[in-house]
Amino acid sequence: MKIHEKYIKRCIQLAENGLGTTNPNPMVGSVIVHDNKIIGEGWHRKAGEPHAEVNAINSVKDRSKLKKATIYVSLEPCSHYGKTPPCSDLIIASGIKKIVIGSIDPFPAVSGKGIKKLMDAGCQVTLGILDKECNALNKRFFTFHKHQRPYIILKWAQSVDGFLAPISSEEKNKREPIWITNKYSQQLVHKWRSEETAILVGTNTAVKDNPKLNTRLWEGKNPIRVIIDQHLRLTDDSALLDKSIKTIVICGEVAKKNNLKSSSENLIFEIIDFTKEITAEICKILYKHAIQSIIIEGGAKTLQSFIDSELWDEARIFTGEAHFNNGIKAPIAPGTFIQKHTETGDILRIYSND
Repeated sequence: MKIHEKYIKRCIQLAENGLGTTNPNPMVGSVIVHDNKIIGEGWHRKAGEPHAEVNAINSVKDRSKLKKATIYVSLEPCSHYGKTPPCSDLIIASGIKKIVIGSIDPFPAVSGKGIKKLMDAGCQVTLGILDKECNALNKRFFTFHKHQRPYIILKWAQSVDGFLAPISSEEKNKREPIWITNKYSQQLVHKWRSEETAILVGTNTAVKDNPKLNTRLWEGKNPIRVIIDQHLRLTDDSALLDKSIKTIVICGEVAKKNNLKSSSENLIFEIIDFTKEITAEICKILYKHAIQSIIIEGGAKTLQSFIDSELWDEARIFTGEAHFNNGIKAPIAPGTFIQKHTETGDILRIYSND
């Protein structure tokens, strides 16, 4: 069993290379072992491209060894035709008889079917090796398919004395953000943005800070921008309405009544009932748009609403070196403390809603 764990760990390591590029597919890694030596390995690099098992098999130089080899894969091989053929068919056709799988795919079109196809073909299938670690690898994918909502990451920065912002500021009147964290933390946040499907802010943050919510400090894809703007307070000169990035504006009935705003390819207006639990209504919209993960960047009211409704999975909280003495209080850190990092002066703490 320990030898299986060794190779599944390598699968997980390989799969992590696909963070931010495989959506809406899961991250998957695969290795092929012959006589206790890895003879092939691969991972799913990008949605629409070959899956991990295909890349692993194609990397094997001597195909004659496959009949006596074992293939390890962090997630159940697919059994259906999507943008690529079924991986389980390729494994069978390659003559591989031993398959070791980390976790079962929750996607209904696959779940259990890939395993059944392999077993029906006479393959020896071993399941559940490091399944917790494999599930954690695809926490976004699993949350989306099991709970019909995205994996939700709360993120904020606070002063040493626990404030999100001063009570008043000339800078705020200029529609410019007050930076609590340093440039290294800011770059890390942009890296995070490139790894998630979307990012969300509330009306006050959008109006006062006029953020771009892109990845200008990191090379990577921009997340879909989501703005809560019940009464359509954002003006046409807002950076969030420039149509440069796909943006979803969640608003109330005012959009329908005024008929002033119409959706386009990169600017979509979605109406929800603000008399209901807002976070649950927002999650329905996010699920509708196939958003598997989202960063909630605040401000205080928006963050607290997700905390109060228990609709969050992870919180990433920066504490900078600034002292404000008074101002807008940061939320109380929720959940279970997981880890702490220091980002050249800033402190990052991560919590889990387990």
